[in-house]
Amino acid sequence: MCANFDTADLDPLRYALVVTNVLGVLDQLAVAAEPTRRRLLQLLTSGEQTVNNLADHFPASRSAISQHLRVLTEAGLVTSRKDGRFRYYRLDPEGVAQLRALFDSFWIDELRRLVEDATE
Repeated sequence: MCANFDTADLDPLRYALVVTNVLGVLDQLAVAAEPTRRRLLQLLTSGEQTVNNLADHFPASRSAISQHLRVLTEAGLVTSRKDGRFRYYRLDPEGVAQLRALFDSFWIDELRRLVEDATE
């Protein structure tokens, strides 16, 4: 945060909105970097699956996998739908596109910096 930033200058409602909308946003790169969640994303590339189907690929409990799926959902990378007793998870194309754009911009920026360093 900026050293000059004074929260007393914000009205309480506006401050609450800032905290909720800015600080509460999950970092998609950090979410996807965790090994279990990264594997879940890979498994979901083959299509929609239930928690039970996904949990079969891990030594962790179904409950633990559900928690990982909740984080992926909150980060906008996965969506779900309920059908009877089952909840089906699938990749969110918009969220995955945002993640891809983050990766692309990261590599473009890093390559640009590498070229700048090499030419100095």
